[in-house]
Amino acid sequence: MTSLSQTDRLARLKELHTQRFPAAVRPVALSAPGRVEIIGNHTDHNHGLVLAAAVNLDTMAVISPRKDLRIRLHSEGYPVLELTLDSLDVVPDEAGTSLALIRGVAAGLKAAGYACGGFDAVMSSQVLSGSGLSSSAAFEVLVCHAFDVLYNGTVIDAVTRAKIGQYAENVYFMKPSGLMDQMASSCGGMVRIDFGSEQPQVESLKFSFTQAGYAMVVVSTDSSHDDLTPAYAAIPAEMKAAAAAAGGKVLREISFDQFLKALPAVRRTAGDRAVLRAIHYYQENQRVVHAASALQDGRLDDFFKAVNDSGLSSWTQLQNISVSDHDQPIALALAAARQVLSGRGACRIHGGGFAGTTLNFVPQDILPRFIETMEILFGAGCCHVLDVRAQGPLRLE
Repeated sequence: MTSLSQTDRLARLKELHTQRFPAAVRPVALSAPGRVEIIGNHTDHNHGLVLAAAVNLDTMAVISPRKDLRIRLHSEGYPVLELTLDSLDVVPDEAGTSLALIRGVAAGLKAAGYACGGFDAVMSSQVLSGSGLSSSAAFEVLVCHAFDVLYNGTVIDAVTRAKIGQYAENVYFMKPSGLMDQMASSCGGMVRIDFGSEQPQVESLKFSFTQAGYAMVVVSTDSSHDDLTPAYAAIPAEMKAAAAAAGGKVLREISFDQFLKALPAVRRTAGDRAVLRAIHYYQENQRVVHAASALQDGRLDDFFKAVNDSGLSSWTQLQNISVSDHDQPIALALAAARQVLSGRGACRIHGGGFAGTTLNFVPQDILPRFIETMEILFGAGCCHVLDVRAQGPLRLE
């Protein structure tokens, strides 16, 4: 189903919904996008800056309301999910599952004063699990939007929707993610997000890489970080440990000068890797500012330098490129990309790291050779040539 056009996917989902839920009334069709992280690798959870964009790969569903609190979800490629919302308590055995995300979104909505109810749904996703395009955020945003459309009159703003998705992922799914993934999916377009306050500040940017002669290519290395949560979780934990040793809760509360003065205590308490990851955080925030400014001014060379510098810092300081001496698909993808790009465009790790995908900005004239090289390494279909999607979650009817 994921290889079909959006029109064909939607028609197929409507057909499946009718077959599986023949008594349903007033079904609605909804879509929520995946996202790319352009710069801002592991900064959001310490209240930093991020440059991100929603993309034209989405999670789509046809959903109908129920009169009870039961939820039935048929999702392409997965077992049928069923649960009731009679209890919204955390269920530890559901950690890491879609059930946890649905229950968590419902709990977040209820805590915020919004209504929830049961629904029947069929779903299709182009945002593959473990791909680095944030399938979980697209799912959370879609589920939250579904409850909003069905039971609240579509009144929930983008930031609130994102925060509810993050709450579900942190507390119920039990993954310590920041807010960037949900914000990019919920807001749509390309956005510069400042997480320095309780209410994230969002600035929209307008830029077409295609019109500038470049393709934005996400390369899937046929590896998933789904089983790498401990390595992923160590990054925010170590950054916050470094902040605590310097006198704060998160690094955003500590100026870089203050951090430098506290280095002996930070090294002693949190260790040298935590120091390096903290330095990455401070430098990455600066790169977000420079990259956003460069895009607005049309200074592509400066933008690409910031992207490349982000990738190098993620490799050498953040250290989220690999966890194994034997299998290093991300490092291999980046090495091959640099060889093909030969100083043009840019490449970097994408998303949480350790596995999954890379992000590449490829000149259109060498795009066929770039794709050919990556497919030799990672198989046919590994390259996703993406566009920025201007909208967040949509009602498709």
